[in-house]
Amino acid sequence: MHKFAPRLEITLKTVKKMSRVCELTGKKAMVGNNVSHALNRTKRRFNANLMTKRFYIPEEDKWITLKVSASALKNINKKGISAVIKEARENGFLTK
Repeated sequence: MHKFAPRLEITLKTVKKMSRVCELTGKKAMVGNNVSHALNRTKRRFNANLMTKRFYIPEEDKWITLKVSASALKNINKKGISAVIKEARENGFLTK
């Protein structure tokens, strides 16, 4: 190492990426194959349809931000945010 070269320290916080996992259902990317007309196969990833959304919880009178999948949004529209959060806590996906 050179005498005057600055020391580069990389911590886990700078390297760590945000996970691409739904916080309510646990959906994440799957691995599969692209299949051409000639049946050649190459590896690919099927990413979950994730989006960051804000939800209002009237029982607690506050807003929360969650990274949710499209299917989780359908569940929220059907059952309500409070019921879906309760299920996610029971299944171990949400720990707050």
